[in-house]
Amino acid sequence: MTRPFRLFIVAGEASGDALGARFVARLREVLGARPLELSGVGGEALIAEGLHSVFPQEDIAVMGFGPVVARLPLLLRRMSDAARAAAAFAPDLLLTIDSPDFSLRVAKKVRRLSPHVPIAHWVCPSVWAWRQGRARRMKPHVDRILALLPFEPAALERLGGPQTVYVGHPLIERLDAYRPGPAETARRNDTQSPTILILPGSRRSEIRHLLPPFGEAVALVAERLPGARFVLPAVPRLVEAITQLAADWRVKPEIVTSEAAKLAAFREARAALAASGTVTLELALAQVPTVAAYRGAAWEAALARRLVKLPSVILPNLIIGENVVPEFIQDEASPRALADAVLAAISGGPARERQLDGFARVEQSMRSAGPSPAANAVAAALALVPDRGG
Repeated sequence: MTRPFRLFIVAGEASGDALGARFVARLREVLGARPLELSGVGGEALIAEGLHSVFPQEDIAVMGFGPVVARLPLLLRRMSDAARAAAAFAPDLLLTIDSPDFSLRVAKKVRRLSPHVPIAHWVCPSVWAWRQGRARRMKPHVDRILALLPFEPAALERLGGPQTVYVGHPLIERLDAYRPGPAETARRNDTQSPTILILPGSRRSEIRHLLPPFGEAVALVAERLPGARFVLPAVPRLVEAITQLAADWRVKPEIVTSEAAKLAAFREARAALAASGTVTLELALAQVPTVAAYRGAAWEAALARRLVKLPSVILPNLIIGENVVPEFIQDEASPRALADAVLAAISGGPARERQLDGFARVEQSMRSAGPSPAANAVAAALALVPDRGG
């Protein structure tokens, strides 16, 4: 009788849960007739794939300094619970996904309890940007990192971290959803009544700092382009806060909350004004010229300047090694500067063309791993398992 393949997964939040479910689906294809036993920590997507979650994912799905401190005793207890459950399960492979402050501590405990269990971690922590010493500290208890960004393997090697494999980014599988059809192309080409995306971030602190200058910049753009349409995609939990902060805007944005409405706006957009986060990569792959901004508390900015040792924090810029997306930080992110940069991105001049040329190179680099990140992740993780035949 064929012995089941035993996989223990730790996915601390919804995005990791979705990645984990794709990993499991692909792993089943690779295993063929060999049974698969799952245990670990996950949400609805992984549970639907047959995962027995040793405790609710909601126990550890927290973001932000305050919420983490408030729940710290539970988080520490859940780290130990997950590690003990993994050791007792005796898996052929431990896969931790994102949420590095939690999942990598679990990996460290499992390595101590069960030294021979292979451990892979999917989604490289941003050690190339800040707290670079984490790379070397991961090496004793992570056998392989599965990276979403093409520059990460070289960065981890340079920093003395674990072996890292670029497996591709899930966005590559969804490019068609971001690319305009004929009618949307006509809308995207409209320079007099353009659709402009407003993306102030997904954290309350981001929107609190960025929405006031964004609102003034929108008004300045509208003075020049009275027919412009401003669309602000928002996650449902932030709609109330965004609506309140945008209430005194001279030109009101169209706030949309569904994924379908967001993607439709991406396909039509001529330009975007965005927080300097991961959404800039979405915009690059959607071929939407972007103006990126960051504003935070003065102490946060000072700390970031000390910790982040990069020529840019914009992912498309980092991928191609060239600052094609303009970024405005703290006082530089004035309404006039943002508005002027947005107007330059809307026009058909060199600023816009430079971004579009850069975005083509971003796409080429992102596609270099092939069409299926999940298939690549499974192959890279299974290469760690000495007995794959059962």
